[in-house]
Amino acid sequence: MPGRLAIATITGNALFSFVTGVSIASAAAFSRIAYPEMKRFGYHKGFALGTVAGSSCLGMLIPPSVLMIVWGILTEQSIGQIFAAGIFPGLLLATLFVLYVLGIAWFRPATVGIGSGAEGSSLADEPDGTAEDEVSNLQFFISLTGIIVVIVAVLGGIWFGIFTPTEGAGAGALIGLALGIIKGMRFRDIIDSILLVGRTSAPILLLLVTTSLYSRTLAMTGLANAIESVFLDSGMEPWMIITVMVLIWFALGMIVDSISIMLLTAAIFAPIAVQIGYDPIAFAIIGIIAIEAGLLTPPFGLLVYTVKSSIHEIEPEMSVVPIFKSSTPYWIIMLIGMILIINFPEIATYLPSQLF
Repeated sequence: MPGRLAIATITGNALFSFVTGVSIASAAAFSRIAYPEMKRFGYHKGFALGTVAGSSCLGMLIPPSVLMIVWGILTEQSIGQIFAAGIFPGLLLATLFVLYVLGIAWFRPATVGIGSGAEGSSLADEPDGTAEDEVSNLQFFISLTGIIVVIVAVLGGIWFGIFTPTEGAGAGALIGLALGIIKGMRFRDIIDSILLVGRTSAPILLLLVTTSLYSRTLAMTGLANAIESVFLDSGMEPWMIITVMVLIWFALGMIVDSISIMLLTAAIFAPIAVQIGYDPIAFAIIGIIAIEAGLLTPPFGLLVYTVKSSIHEIEPEMSVVPIFKSSTPYWIIMLIGMILIINFPEIATYLPSQLF
C-alpha cells in the first residue's frame, strides 16, 4: 500500500486516542515513533511531520478526551453521551485523512518515498549495514491486547453504566499500571509516572476550579445573556452564527491552548447554539473539532510547536513553516468534517441516541 507509514501513523493516532485524552501527548509520542521511520523510508520531511501534527487532533475527538470532559462539566451535559458522540466523527476524520494520504501517494509518489529507493526496503537494509531490533510477535501481541483491554474496559464500562467517567479513569489507570508492570516497569518508573501525571493533571484541575468561578460570574453579571442577545438579535441566519463562532475558535486557537479556549467560550456559545436549534451533543463535537483545528493554525499552533520540539534532536534545523504548510490539508479536512456534522448532525448524535 503506498503511503503505508503515514496511514499507520493516522491509524495509530486513532487507536492511541482511545487510551489517552490529550492530543499534545499524541503529537509528542508519534513525533518520536513515526517520524524517524518515515524519514528513513524517504518521506518528505514536511509531509511526515504534517501527518503527525494533523492526525494527533484525533486525540481530543475520539474518547476518552479531556476536552469532552471539560465541555461536559462547563455545559452540564452527559460526558458519556459526548464520549459516544465523538466515535463516528473521529472515525470519519481518520478515514478522510487516510484518503488524503492515498491521494498524495497516487499523484505525488515521491512525497511518500516511492521512487527514492527506500520505499519497500527491509529493516535489514540499513545504511550502516546493521539491522534494527524488531519487536517479537509475543511483545506485539501483549501490547495490542493491553490496548484493547483498556479500550473495552474503560469505554465499555462507561457506556454500559458499570461505572462513571471518573471511576473509568481509575479503572484505566489501574489497568495501565498492571500493563506497565508486565512490560517491565519498576518501582522508580511507577513513581516517575505518578509525578508526571500529577504535573499534567494539576493545572487542568485548577483550570476547572477557576472556570466554575468564571461561569458563575458570567451568570451573576448577566454578561452571558448580553452576548447571547447580541447573537440572537443580530438577524443572522443560524449557519452564519455558527460560522462566527467557528471563526472565533480559529482565531483563539492561534494564541491560546485548547482547554483555555473552551473555558472562555463553551459556557457562552453552547446555550446560543441550543437557542438557534442545534443539538447540544452535535454542537459539542463541532466545537471540539474547531478548537482542535485552531491548534494547527499559525503563528502559535500548539500542536505544530509540540511536533517541532519533539523532533529537535533529530532535525535541529527544521523550522515550523513546513510543518504548518503540510498540516494545512488536515486543517481543511477538519473544516469539511465540521460542515458535514453541521448539515448532518446524525453523524454525532446517532450513537448516543442508541446507547443512552
